[in-house]
Amino acid sequence: MNVSLTKDLSVYQLVLGVQSPPKPLSLSPATLLSLVRAQIDLLIEQQIVATLWVKLPPEKIWQSELARYQSLVGASSLIYICQIGERERGEAEEGGGAAEDKGENFSSSSSSFPHHVRVQLPANSQLRRENFLMVFSPQFCSLILAHRPLKKRENPILGKANTKKNQPLLIMTTVDGKIIQQVLDGIQQAAAPGSFPMVLADFICPSAPEPALMNQLLAKQLQRLDEINRQIMAERTAKLQQQNQNLHSKEELKDEYLNNVCQELRTPLTHMKTALSLLNSPNLKPPQRQRYLQMLNTQCDRQNSLITGLLDLVQLERNLEETTLESVRLSDIVPGVVSTYQPVAEEKGIMLAYTVPTELPAVWCVSGGLRQIVINLLHNSIKFTPNGGRVWVRARVHGDYVQLEFRDTGIGIAESEIPKIFDRFYRVRVGATEDYGGAGLGLTIVRQLLLCCSGSIYVKSKLYEGSSFTVQLASVPDTPKAIATEHE
Repeated sequence: MNVSLTKDLSVYQLVLGVQSPPKPLSLSPATLLSLVRAQIDLLIEQQIVATLWVKLPPEKIWQSELARYQSLVGASSLIYICQIGERERGEAEEGGGAAEDKGENFSSSSSSFPHHVRVQLPANSQLRRENFLMVFSPQFCSLILAHRPLKKRENPILGKANTKKNQPLLIMTTVDGKIIQQVLDGIQQAAAPGSFPMVLADFICPSAPEPALMNQLLAKQLQRLDEINRQIMAERTAKLQQQNQNLHSKEELKDEYLNNVCQELRTPLTHMKTALSLLNSPNLKPPQRQRYLQMLNTQCDRQNSLITGLLDLVQLERNLEETTLESVRLSDIVPGVVSTYQPVAEEKGIMLAYTVPTELPAVWCVSGGLRQIVINLLHNSIKFTPNGGRVWVRARVHGDYVQLEFRDTGIGIAESEIPKIFDRFYRVRVGATEDYGGAGLGLTIVRQLLLCCSGSIYVKSKLYEGSSFTVQLASVPDTPKAIATEHE
């Protein structure tokens, strides 16, 4: 059976229109749930067979309360379920219901209630902003009503409006038979003639419930509120414990990071101190002096590389949420960086080439970040490629992304080491003691830069056969594509 109501009906306005209406209180959706549960508890305990009028949020937690009532009281009870029409529901959900109308609605699971009537509401009905539970029985009548106030519209001068998920509701409750009777009469007048069964057509609400029922209702409301408060406290405690654990983990990571920094800075200083001590030897020969001077120069470069890399990394992590993205073309960056490294490659007898389409789509990257990514990856490829090897850079379109690949015929990376190469201060070693120097921060900086612009990097490598680093960046829409041309 279906019942239709007019769009002008508002239970909230009906209650406000009576003489001496109950005062609305600004309360949370959790409080509304506790009041509904306490009401259902009383009906079940007293085995009160009643007719219920409901419009409640669509989540299963609310549906289960109604199903609990009908299953424990019996099939004699009848439930009127108010809902927005399926076809029009999308328009009516502007902002949701009084307690966030979203998800599954009552019509999709009304089979949980053996005796129910669906009440169709127009999409623009005033009831879409209201939730309620009305109980009609000869022993006891009650009304729990929640109204969701209109959110303030965005002011172009003051900025965006406040849109909290748990927006407070205006909640009113009453067991006054006169008020509930006027609400019932208003609903019947708003419905199509003949829509209601005789039990409601001729029903008169009792003026007031028995004192014993009121005492039990108040007791159950207190019990349910206490249950809600305990759940809230448990959730808050768990959240605080998680926050404390996160802070503790961050402190441990910070301590480990500072320890690694100190160790890395100490190493070149130790080598420099050793070289200076050896240079003071009176029996030092010219070749030895040259070797120790070269050691000093190398370790000074390493110290400078460490400090520069650390400063870059700290700056990146500090500004991770404030970085701005820019539209940049690979063809404006890659050729210049390759030409800078060409003399280094020639000195090692390495063939260095690039293949970049002249009109590739522009990509989104951190301001100035693309050049740094290309420099770090190209520098690594040349450093870890022995004399006579090859290094080349290739770019291509891949869906909505542009891929930039750095491939070399260098020493390669062991499979077990690949997951570690982006860690701070990690340096690839081939053999037990061979160290190619460097700060061990280049790949860490590359990863951080890509995180800032939602990019990614993939690594393929085989020991002694070479490596391939593929960077993927989001392309800027509506930029032309062209065929690649190769330069060596």
